Amino acid sequence: MAIKGSIEIDRERCKGCLLCIRACPTKVLGVDSEPNSWGYFPSRVIAQEKCIACGNCYDVCPDVAITVYKL
Repeated sequence: MAIKGSIEIDRERCKGCLLCIRACPTKVLGVDSEPNSWGYFPSRVIAQEKCIACGNCYDVCPDVAITVYKL
């Protein structure tokens, strides 16, 4: 059975560097169409069901804006 995961992104901490999007092997993340209060376009979860809780997004996030949960 494959490991499933869940991701939470703190929109206010995210500066939109998009490193997490490039690091995700299953293409769970994308760019939000609405800016946060700082004017940045943060990453957002677009395909939660594909998350395998690998933690790559967490590892590359320079703003510590991502939390990964194993389900």
